[in-house]
Amino acid sequence: MPYFRTAPYEADMKEIILCKYGELVLKGANKPHFEAMLLRRIRARAERYGDFAVRSMQSTVYIEPQSEDCDFQGMLDSMTKMFGFAGVTAAAVCGKTMEELRACVHEYLPRRMTGVRTFKVEAKRADKSFPLGSPEICAAAGGYVLECMPNLRVDVKNPDRTVRVEIREAGAYLHFDQLRGAGGMPPGSSGRGLLLLSGGIDSPVAGYRMARRGMEIDALHFESFPYTSERARDKVFSLAQLLTAYTDRMYVHVLSLTRIQEEIKKNCAEEYFTLLLRRFMMVLAARMAKAHVCGALVTGESLGQVASQTLEAIRVTDAMADLPVFRPCIGMDKEEIVQTARKIGTYDTSVLPYEDCCTVFTPRHPKTRPEAEKVAAEAAKLDFDALCDEAFATAYTVRIDPNTIEKLEKQ
Repeated sequence: MPYFRTAPYEADMKEIILCKYGELVLKGANKPHFEAMLLRRIRARAERYGDFAVRSMQSTVYIEPQSEDCDFQGMLDSMTKMFGFAGVTAAAVCGKTMEELRACVHEYLPRRMTGVRTFKVEAKRADKSFPLGSPEICAAAGGYVLECMPNLRVDVKNPDRTVRVEIREAGAYLHFDQLRGAGGMPPGSSGRGLLLLSGGIDSPVAGYRMARRGMEIDALHFESFPYTSERARDKVFSLAQLLTAYTDRMYVHVLSLTRIQEEIKKNCAEEYFTLLLRRFMMVLAARMAKAHVCGALVTGESLGQVASQTLEAIRVTDAMADLPVFRPCIGMDKEEIVQTARKIGTYDTSVLPYEDCCTVFTPRHPKTRPEAEKVAAEAAKLDFDALCDEAFATAYTVRIDPNTIEKLEKQ
C-alpha cells in the first residue's frame, strides 16, 4: 500500500525518509565510491523539493527535511525512482528509550492507520547495545499500538498493515508500508551510453533498463522532415522527459535522415531500404556517441520482432558500428516490453499515432535474412561518406529535465 501524507510535515515529531540500499551492499571495497555518486545525485535531486539534509549510515540513506515548507511527499515519491535502492519509506524518529517509542507510536500512527483493522509489528535491532532484543521490542510496541487504537487486532500472518520499529545508532525509527525501490545501480556508475530513441514502445524501455544498471543516458533521435512531423519529434522529447524521472536529465541529439532516405529510394533495391538505412544509423550513432563521450550504443531491438531484427539483419547492421551495441530488450517479448513501458509511464505516449523515420519508404517485402555481400553491393551505389557528413551537419541538441525542454546553441 503506497504511503500518502495525511498531515503537513510535523517539525516537532521529526519525520524523515529512509532509503535502503539494494545490491550496493555487495560492492565491498568499492562501496564508498558508489555511495558518493549516489549521494551527489540525491542532493542534486533534493533541490527541487526544498532544503533536505542527506547522509548515509548502515547501508541506509537518511533524508531529513530542514524546514516546514519542504515537499516531503514529492521527495519521497522521487526516491522510489532513484536507482540504487531496494526500499524507501517515511519514518518517524524518536530517542532510543521505550518511553519515547511509546509516545511516538501514540502520536504518529493513529492518523495514518485509518481503515486498518489488523496489524503486526516487526523490529530490527541494528544497535546491538540496546538492552531489549527484537522479540521484546515487538511485544512492547504491539502493546503501545493497542493502547492508542484498541479497535485493532493482531494478525501476524496476513495483517492489513505491518508496523516496523528499527533501533539504529542515531535513534529509533517507526514506519510502515515500505515502498519498493527502483533497484539497480547509482546513476552514472556504469559509464555513458547513447540511446537510439524513436517514438515507439521499445527504445524508452531499453533506455530505462540501461539507466537502471547505472549507465548515464544520452539519446539520439532521427527525424525525416517533411515525411515526419514536428509532433512526432515532440513526442520523442516527451518520452525523454518521462525518462528523466529516473535519470534526472537527458541530452537528446537530433539528426535528419531525409536526404539519405531519398537517395536510398532513388538508387537501391526496395527490399534493402530498411537495412541500408539502419547501417547509416549505426555509423551516425557511433559518430555522435564519440562526439559526446559515450562508450556504447543502446537500442530497443528484440530478436525476431520485425524484419530488421533477425539475427542476420542485426549482424549486417552491427558491422557498421565500432562501439559496443547494447540491446537490453533483445530477449523480451512484446508483452514484457509493454508491461515495463506501463510501469515507467512511457506507454501512453509511445502509442500516440505519430510516424517516425523507420516508417518512411518502408519496403513491401523487406529482406529478413540478408547476405552481407549483397547489402554491401547495394550500399556501394551511394556516396556513403558524403551522405553521412551531410546528415551529421544537421545535428542539434536539446537538454531535457523533468521541468524544461531547452534547445542548445551549436558549439
